[in-house]
Amino acid sequence: MSIDHIASSPRDAATDVIIVGGGLAGLFCALKLSPRPVTVISAAPLGEGASSAWAQGGIAAAVAEGDSAEAHAADTIAVGGGIVDEEVALALAREAGARIHDLLQYGVPFDRDLEGRLAVGREAAHSARRIVHVQGDRAGKAIIAALTEAVRNTPSIRVIEGYVAEALLTEGDAVTGLQLRKAGDTIGAPVIVPSRAIVLATGGIGHLYAVTTNPAEASGSGLAIAARAGAIIADPEFVQFHPTAIMVGRDPAPLATEALRGEGATLINGRGERFMLALNPLGELAPRDIVARGVFAEIAAGRGAFLDATKALGTRFAEKFPTVYASCIAAGIDPAAQPIPIAPAAHYHMGGIAVDRHGRTSLKGLWAGGEVSSTGAHGANRLASNSLLEAVVYAARIAEDINGNTFTAPVRLRDEAAPRNSAMPPLREANLRAMMSSHVGVVRDGERLMDAIQTFAVIEQTTGNIALRNMATTALIVAASAWSRCESRGAHFRSDYPAEDPAQRHRTMTTLVEARNIAALTADTAPRKRTSTGA
Repeated sequence: MSIDHIASSPRDAATDVIIVGGGLAGLFCALKLSPRPVTVISAAPLGEGASSAWAQGGIAAAVAEGDSAEAHAADTIAVGGGIVDEEVALALAREAGARIHDLLQYGVPFDRDLEGRLAVGREAAHSARRIVHVQGDRAGKAIIAALTEAVRNTPSIRVIEGYVAEALLTEGDAVTGLQLRKAGDTIGAPVIVPSRAIVLATGGIGHLYAVTTNPAEASGSGLAIAARAGAIIADPEFVQFHPTAIMVGRDPAPLATEALRGEGATLINGRGERFMLALNPLGELAPRDIVARGVFAEIAAGRGAFLDATKALGTRFAEKFPTVYASCIAAGIDPAAQPIPIAPAAHYHMGGIAVDRHGRTSLKGLWAGGEVSSTGAHGANRLASNSLLEAVVYAARIAEDINGNTFTAPVRLRDEAAPRNSAMPPLREANLRAMMSSHVGVVRDGERLMDAIQTFAVIEQTTGNIALRNMATTALIVAASAWSRCESRGAHFRSDYPAEDPAQRHRTMTTLVEARNIAALTADTAPRKRTSTGA
């Protein structure tokens, strides 16, 4: 079915749920809504362009004998920097088993042991082996493949590929539709799609950074369009950097899964020295923020950083971790015999559109699930492999909530001329990403954050390119919240405020208006010498 039919059909406005995003949260939600009519809008073909398809670690679930949801929740809370919503974390862990069962029903081939039970592995900061995998490091790919097939075989779900959501349409505090544009088309007219029920499942913000493990589609667009419509944004300053991205000159950078360290791989510098044991008693299995800063410090000191699996895995590497092995071999590295060069890379956003336990945002008729949302489960630092779990749990909750509602067609759509969409100058996008890495990255300070805020505020207010404007909108919100949090907590580290402040032990709730106000407030005190972004 064509996009033109959806845009013009009044029936669709009354009955269709529009899901934006073809990753785990979007596909799972669509399946859970069946047989209700659903339209999935995806910028890339299903199975491509979604971070969840690249996930290597798996899904955390207390399904093994001796483990419990309470223990899983306790681990989640322990690494969250003191701001995890404990009720959310416990409820998430308790629903894990049911969602794993759902995925099995959809055909996901999770690994099993010799007795036929789900095989579980261990990852950093987990107190037990509770990570459910597929072929070692292929969980994300296998899950998305199974769900894509299920979606394409479900008559009530129609899929529109190759379109990007660039704006939400609203009346007051309620959504009325979406403004879409064909991916890659910078001059064509937008398409307006009416709907009173929209689910944003657009992924994270990793591609705002120069070094990331995320696909290009993870550029913060979902957060931006929700913020521009007035939605509340939660915890945007908390960006998790994966400590072991493989540095072989690729964008995005391939990921060396944390499960490698769970199997005994060590972190060494160019001198062959293990450096994590001096920083944390858990060594390589310390929380990700601590490991990322340890790797960052070795690189900054000129010693380099490497992941060494030669002793722990050796010739078993290819069998145990085929995805990582293939990435290394393609770059001329034999990980069975050589240490792998690594660096921290933007990996996961703990922040996002604020949602309640049903996945509802602060705008009527708008839900958000997966990485674009912020549920309170992750706090300041996500526990490994909780992201895919959160995606399926909240996707199911959103579907249940929507199925309990009746929606009427919008009275009218706001009829405004779409902003002029000029071609995006490559230099501007590249330099925005470079500034995010250098000024809003693993280690931050007030002066560089002010510099970034001023730069992003100018782009957000003046650019004629909608995609770049949305990138700058999200970048501004992240930088402004990072500037406002004058402490270090979880994945947010301020070199000028290196300690935690008990008075700031709370979540952030903010809006685009507040970020713009911070930009205005800091305008007179920001450094005079700015880093050029081509703006």
